[in-house]
Amino acid sequence: MPLLLNAWLAILRAWIPAFGHSRSGERAIEQAMGALLTLGRRTLSRSLWTLGRHHQDWSADYKLHSRASWNAADLFQPVLERAAGLCADSLLVIAMDDTRIRKTGRKILTAFYQRDPLSPKFRFNLMWGLRFLHLSLLVPLYRHNAEVPPRSLPVRFLEVPAIKKPGKRASAAELEAHRQAVKEHNLSRTTVALLRELRQAADTADLGSRTILAVGDGSFCNRTLFRQPLDRVEILARARRDCRLCRAAQPGGRRFYSTEQFTCEQIRQGETVPWQQSHIFHGGQWREVRYKELASVYWRCGGAKRPLRLLVVAPVPYSSGKGQRKYYREAAFLLTTDLLRPATVILQAYFDRWQIEVNHRDMKDTLGIGQAQLRSIRSVPRQPAMLVAAYSALLLASIQVFGDTRTDVFPSLPKWRRNARRPSCLDLVTLLRLQVASANGSAAPFHIRWNTLVLAASA
Repeated sequence: MPLLLNAWLAILRAWIPAFGHSRSGERAIEQAMGALLTLGRRTLSRSLWTLGRHHQDWSADYKLHSRASWNAADLFQPVLERAAGLCADSLLVIAMDDTRIRKTGRKILTAFYQRDPLSPKFRFNLMWGLRFLHLSLLVPLYRHNAEVPPRSLPVRFLEVPAIKKPGKRASAAELEAHRQAVKEHNLSRTTVALLRELRQAADTADLGSRTILAVGDGSFCNRTLFRQPLDRVEILARARRDCRLCRAAQPGGRRFYSTEQFTCEQIRQGETVPWQQSHIFHGGQWREVRYKELASVYWRCGGAKRPLRLLVVAPVPYSSGKGQRKYYREAAFLLTTDLLRPATVILQAYFDRWQIEVNHRDMKDTLGIGQAQLRSIRSVPRQPAMLVAAYSALLLASIQVFGDTRTDVFPSLPKWRRNARRPSCLDLVTLLRLQVASANGSAAPFHIRWNTLVLAASA
């Protein structure tokens, strides 16, 4: 059997203990393969067509998501256990972000109107869909090969629906219960619970000695995450430029906070804190990044009496072409609960976090996450999570087989992508299709008729 297909199936076979019966585990592996190899929309019916079962009963495949007993978090455990060896010896960097999936069905109970992230800044639009919380393990491959960028391997994909608002005739008690439910079941509190669950999963994988550094954008810079005590979990989030910070008061008095306050922008423009330089891998190569560091600061409305550390990253210059003038991105202001780790490690984790955006593009554009037409309360969150786990296993298999570099095994690239250093998700899916088609009858998990699939996809 070809190497990529063999390595990918070896990871997927570790799913079987997560299901109540081995037949359900085998069915899940077949569905994952059918979903990745199918052409056109990634619906469950097209996956069955890819498996060659379009003339058979499909009820068991739908019941796998609506009735079978299994937890989506268990499908990510093989990736966490195998990819931890590629990370640092004392740290697991986890990227956090939320993503939205568009839906059209009005009978999906957890779908709701939410802000469209693609809307312009001056006028936001609404979209009907689902909201998921995504956690990914950042693998620093550049530590072994200076030309290979980092990879982001999803380790959690959990739906976070909004609490439905009561009707106009709701009583005062129902409205109060709704307000309390919104406070208890929001994105930030779900993130805290998911980080604790991930901490337990890391302990189960014999990674108890490694600290988890959770890196998020500005939506995760709030009091819920910074005030919550988490065991062996540190938070790193991007703060606003007008975030007001202070120092501790002088000893000998009753006051805890100093009366002098300052903003992150004032630290950047001021001259009291000197600029420092660090060697960071960013944009495909190692670059010099300027930053300022201010330790033991307090964020009164956010972190309360918990000491934090502020890192101010200078704008990184870039040019649109050779010989063109340089432009500058905006400065970044980072707040972290990690007070002891070197600033270079913290900055590198922040720059690597961008890889989770690559995952979102691959999952939506290439794999069609959320295109399956399901509306069961259990099927809606579990089927996308299973497909994301299969995608994460495919990325890990690419690292194990090719070192995440684009070799001669892959088909030749078009002219506009000839400088690609690592395989994209579409490259891996294309190679997987070729290897499945070239496998013999005993090694192939099923027989695919590509002519029929092409005609079905174009219909």
